[in-house]
Amino acid sequence: MTQSEVDGVIRMAWEDRTSFDEIAAKTGLAEGKVIKIMRQQLKPPSFRRWRARVSGRPAKHRKLLKRRKQVSSRHSSRHWVHEWNDTTG
Repeated sequence: MTQSEVDGVIRMAWEDRTSFDEIAAKTGLAEGKVIKIMRQQLKPPSFRRWRARVSGRPAKHRKLLKRRKQVSSRHSSRHWVHEWNDTTG
């Protein structure tokens, strides 16, 4: 990879809304390869800060984002039902 390609991967990896799936689609690099690039290119404190940010972050992992949306819609609908029952009952 050229340095400009590596820079682009790093930029996408730091962006909160760019998932690892999107990075893989644009660059062909799986999540593990992106992590390896970040580990090699960043200073250790910066890498640890980045890792802490993306670990479990729903926007970086499409599966987590979908699950979070499902849970949030279930909770909001349950909340509405409880409020409706309290006012009608």
